[in-house]
Order: sequence, then C-alpha cells, then structure tokens
Amino acid sequence: MQFTFRLVTILLLPIFLLVPSCGEEVNPNYAEEIADPEFYHRSVKQLTDVIVHDIFSPPVAGRIYAYSSIAGYEALAAGSDDLGSLAGRITHLAPAPTPPQDATISYELAAIAAQHKVGKQLIFSEEKLETFFAELMADVKKIGVPKEVITNSINYGNAVADHIIAWSDGDLYKQTRTFPKYSITSDPSKWQPTPPDYMDGIEPSWAKVRPFTLTSPDQFTPAPPTPYSAEENSAWNEGVQIVYNALKVEDEAERAERIAIAKFWDCNPYVSHHVGHAMFATKKITPGGHWINIAAIASRVAEADFATAVEAYAKVAMAMHDGFIACWDEKYRSNLVRPETYIQENVDEDWAPLLQTPPFPEHTSGHSVVSRACAIVLTDLYGDDLSYADDSEVEYDLPVRNYTSFLQASEEAAISRLYGGIHYLPAITEGLIQGEQVGNHLLTTLGGKAVVSKK
Repeated sequence: MQFTFRLVTILLLPIFLLVPSCGEEVNPNYAEEIADPEFYHRSVKQLTDVIVHDIFSPPVAGRIYAYSSIAGYEALAAGSDDLGSLAGRITHLAPAPTPPQDATISYELAAIAAQHKVGKQLIFSEEKLETFFAELMADVKKIGVPKEVITNSINYGNAVADHIIAWSDGDLYKQTRTFPKYSITSDPSKWQPTPPDYMDGIEPSWAKVRPFTLTSPDQFTPAPPTPYSAEENSAWNEGVQIVYNALKVEDEAERAERIAIAKFWDCNPYVSHHVGHAMFATKKITPGGHWINIAAIASRVAEADFATAVEAYAKVAMAMHDGFIACWDEKYRSNLVRPETYIQENVDEDWAPLLQTPPFPEHTSGHSVVSRACAIVLTDLYGDDLSYADDSEVEYDLPVRNYTSFLQASEEAAISRLYGGIHYLPAITEGLIQGEQVGNHLLTTLGGKAVVSKK
C-alpha cells in the first residue's frame, strides 16, 4: 500500500522541490524514507515506556493505546485511497478534519504527530514524550524533509489529534473517576482485597466507559463461574485443587516451563515487594502493552508497510479496549473471590500464588480476554501461521519465547494465569471465548471477516 504526497497547487511544484529555504538541503527521496514504519514503531514504543513509568492500570493503558492509535490511523487515512476512515464504522466517530488543499503534507508524518499528541494528552509525564518527539523530528530533518512539509504535516496531525481528543472526552472515562469504590462484603464467595497491599478493586465502573464496536458491555456475557460451595467434593473445590496443584508436577522440566510461562505473561504494571519494613515496587508492561509490542514484532517479521503497521496498532488497541470493557463488566457482576483468598482461608494458610494477585475480581481472566481479542485481529492481518520471536519481556530480564501463531500465544497467555495461581480454569477458558467474540465482532463491524480459530 503506497502513500503519496498531495500536491494540490501544481504551479508551485518547482518551488517546493527546487528552491528550498535558505540553507536547507532537500532529499528528493524523502517521501520514501519517511514512509519507513520504524518511525511510527519508535513513537508507539515511547508511549509504552511512559505508560510503564506512570503506572497505569491495564484498562486505562488500553484506552490510551486505543485513542492514540486511532488518531494515527485517521491522520494517515486522510491521504490514502486504500485505507478507509474509521468514521461511521465506529458509529460515534465523526470524520476527521479535511486536509488543507494548498499544503504539501506527509501523511506518515501527520500520523506520527497525531499519535504523539493524543498519547501526550492521556498520560502524566508529558515532558518525556515532548523530549522524544523533538528527537524524532531531528531525525526526520536529517532525512532532508522540507521544513514546510514538516510544519504542514505536524499541523494536520495535531488537528486530527484535537478531533480525537474531543471525541475521547465523551466516553465517560473522566466521570468514572468520581464513581463509588468497590464495596467489600462478608460473603465468602465475593472478592476481597489481596496481599501484600490489599488495594481497593481497580476500575469497578469500567463497564460504563464507551466501547468502540460493542453494542453494550454485556454483549458477550460469558458463562458464569463454577457455583461457590464449601463442600469438599463440590465442583468448586475440584476447581480450587486444580489451581492449588498447578505447579505440583513431578516432571521438573514441566514445572520449570510452567513457571517460565507464568512469569513471561505476568504483565503486572505494579508488583509490590515487602522486605521487613521496606517496600519497593517493580514496574512492567500491561497485558495490552505486551500485545502492542507483538503488533510491532509482527509488522517487522511480515515486512509490513507503514499503513499496515498503523492499521495493526489501531485494531489491536481497539480490540483490547473493548475486551477490557466486556471483561470488567463480568468481573464486577460475578465479583468472584480470588484463589489466594480462598485457599489460604480454607485449604492451606501457607500457600501463596507464584504471581502477585491483581487487585480486582477473578472471573473472567482479563489477560485471556484481551490476548485472544488481540490475537484474532493480528491473525486477520498477518495470517494464522506467522512465526515470531517475542522479545517483549527481555527488558524485564525474561528470555525470548517463540510462537508459531498469534492464537498459540494467546492460549499460552491464558493458561499462564493458572500456573501463576491467580485464576481458576473457567475464568481462562471462558475468557478465551469472550475475547474471540470481541475480536471477531470488531473485525466484522469494521467490514472484515471473522477469524475461525483452530480448536
């Protein structure tokens, strides 16, 4: 998919190309060089680094990725005959501003500017993104892009960003900041805060945030969790034992592999460590951040062009955002107790999960839902047999893991929650189903075809 620069004022063409501003060296091939998707990958990765630094919860991080990625997509689509706008396909999104007819614009550069500005609006550490963007623009200038093109492109990207920011203000996110906290009850089947920090339930009103393509947060309501029962031989306690014994396997290699899988897919943005009277935290990417990085990896492996890479980010981010809404709707409906709470009170007071339990109810598994939704979207774009090496966790001192498909990776991400001791099996299996439904609904709503997973 090729993009060209829109040169509307034909009579001025010789001036733009042959008479650069004083001291400016224009590269006649700058249009091809600025179309390298690595520029966009760098901008998205910097946003991920700031999201990690600022410690956003998984649902909030998903929202940041979604609006910033849509902004980049819409700015790029304005200059494309092939990449259609999302306006109308997302029913509540109005068309982006029309590009000025008398300006030479690099729509790739406009996409970067739009993605950057929306991302900066939604995070805390604005200066980190501002510094990065200045460095990125310095690299753009080194290519020999005319100053006027840079200015025009950034201006148009900013106009699209302002349009997306205004749209985002209507999704009820800001209002949910003032909604009531989760109320703890004495019902033993209901979620209670977990060690070590016993934090309040995160985002109990997230289902009220506006989705992109879902008709309602409960559109894909999963099967309910196993009925709670204190009876020793109940289905509930059978499920508890599966969690309790997940790492109690005789084969040491198998046990080591399960631990490796659990740690690789942990993706907990804030892990609290307590040593005596001291406390410190470890920051990591969220589940959505991990899949955004997989989108970058897939783009590079597939040698995708700029447009395909931008489309992948937008669709993956929208899928994760809708997935979090659907998942959180169920989480705070069933309000199910976590394995850590139940096992310590009823089975083994000394048991602890391998992973730190996240601060929200159990059913369904958020990582299972989001991983499957993102995998469905990436499968649609890049196929069901793209092999890749996932190095997303290398910077967090975890080794690369290899996959033969996105669906395989999503299944491993899901089962990691059992190995980590933080989810019962039904939350995982139903989470995969829910995520697949969300991902396919997004594809069909945007005009594509559903992906049939290989069971």
